Amino acid sequence: MPLALFSGTLGYKRAAHLLHRANFGPTKEQIDSFATLTALQAVGLLFQQPLPDPVLPIDPATNAEWVISGVTANNNGDSTLQEFFKGWFIGQMLGTSVDPNVALAYTTREKIVFFIHTVLTAIQSKIDNSRSLYFQNQLYRLFAFDKTQPSNFNFKELTKKITVDNAMLRLLDGEQNVNGSPNENYARELLELYSIGRGLDGSLPPVTAAGDYYYYREVDVQQGARVLSGWMVDTNFSNRDVDTNLPRGTVRGNATNASAHDNGVKQFSDRFSSTVIQPSPTLLNAGNATEASALDETSQLIEMIYAQPETAKNICRRIYRFFVYHNITTDIDSTIIMQMAATFSANGFKLQPVLEELFQSQHFYDAAGGVDDDNFGGIIKAPIDILTGTMRMFGLTLPDPVASAKPFYDITSQLISSLTSMGMKFFEPDDVAGYEAYYQWPIYQRSWISTNYLTQRYEYINQLVSKNQGTQGMFAIDVIGFVKNKFSNSVASNAQSLIVALAQYLLPLNDNLTFTTGADANSGLTAARMNYFLTAFIKSPQIDVDPEGTWTFRWNNPGIEMDVVQRQLENLFNAMMQSPEYQLF
Repeated sequence: MPLALFSGTLGYKRAAHLLHRANFGPTKEQIDSFATLTALQAVGLLFQQPLPDPVLPIDPATNAEWVISGVTANNNGDSTLQEFFKGWFIGQMLGTSVDPNVALAYTTREKIVFFIHTVLTAIQSKIDNSRSLYFQNQLYRLFAFDKTQPSNFNFKELTKKITVDNAMLRLLDGEQNVNGSPNENYARELLELYSIGRGLDGSLPPVTAAGDYYYYREVDVQQGARVLSGWMVDTNFSNRDVDTNLPRGTVRGNATNASAHDNGVKQFSDRFSSTVIQPSPTLLNAGNATEASALDETSQLIEMIYAQPETAKNICRRIYRFFVYHNITTDIDSTIIMQMAATFSANGFKLQPVLEELFQSQHFYDAAGGVDDDNFGGIIKAPIDILTGTMRMFGLTLPDPVASAKPFYDITSQLISSLTSMGMKFFEPDDVAGYEAYYQWPIYQRSWISTNYLTQRYEYINQLVSKNQGTQGMFAIDVIGFVKNKFSNSVASNAQSLIVALAQYLLPLNDNLTFTTGADANSGLTAARMNYFLTAFIKSPQIDVDPEGTWTFRWNNPGIEMDVVQRQLENLFNAMMQSPEYQLF
């Protein structure tokens, strides 16, 4: 049974909620527009197709791409090219130089690409090749919007593709897995992290038998490693996948004699109904394994794993934690997750139908009063969400990545440095499971926050907002221009009205806001919190007898004390955007 749909128009809070979760942050105009839409209409815009492929990343040393044509002596060193790739991906997240008519759907696709990256992760220092990183990223892009793609474009098939992907072969030592000396790293993580998993954290009874992981056993890891043996990284990037036309790994030996592949019979445990995987005689060459037979065995393995209902549930849990909330109770697991998994399975394991249904569901927008409501403002923003969401709200754009490649990479390098300072080592998670915030029970997204990381979040905002701080080469928010261009004069000139209006776009909880203590029982923020913003705002370098009235006078008389206006708005934006509330979405 599908998830119950949300009815009626979204309104401002739900529109912002959707655009933050499904995308990399909205503009004020997008929130205004989506507030008038139904969930069905909004989702239709987010997933509109067709979309263009990204313009390829450019190396400023050659003013040409290198990921398709290859690296030459004229290119920058590959460590530099890896940084260019990461900067290029941030540009994609922001929709840099993308046609405005498709930019919102384009960046929705990029959010899904990033989601897949958090599940089927990459560690730059281990992979250590810019082209491998790019081709893996592009592989995820081909499978992100899969609803109208052929039936063989789905998450199950993506799992098959990633198994022989060059970056993944390097990350999890697949290239060291050979007949007679199996390396079990990828087989173990395939089962534990990337597919069936080990159940809902915190809810399963302890398993006392050694090597029993509840949904699979140690023997399944061992037999899986045998299935996956005999592959190596294709350093020439010439071996192409027939479905995606992207480079992938190649078998050791050659296509007609995969000499390092274990060609024997693999017997799996009772957890997989004692399934047997063996090479298809029709694909062998005089009894020898071939590339085709090795690929077929991989396909058999993934099909066996996806035949288990728990696999669909585990992947839907990852979707839920990323887009909705980290805490999956046993009740949510038995209802919402089960319904999502049913949609996932019924649609041939395609991601897009699950996401579209989720983003139209009543559950996604549920927000009853009280402490049990966690949907709005329930997720701590990842550093990438702080960065992109702030940039998009305030119209901070990057240089064109082709026409101005060097300035583009100069700025994205600073952005990547900011991410690191805020606690996200972009493409360098500490574990093959990915960034801890997306998988590590029970802390999940609380791992983004420490005293140091929170300080760096606030400093990032301060650098953008405060004119006298300087931005070390980065752009800055024009606080006066933003208020002037986005709000009517009647709102901008009234201190309390301006705070209420800004909260509607900057903070996740913004219903029934009031500055009156005792009248805030049904308010998204307490009156004390609102008055904190007000005090920070109307405080000026001089003593004002009537601070709110003086603000109105200053705003309505441009040219008079504009330095004070600038400082007051900087104080307001810093107070609101360095608040705990701004760290949530």
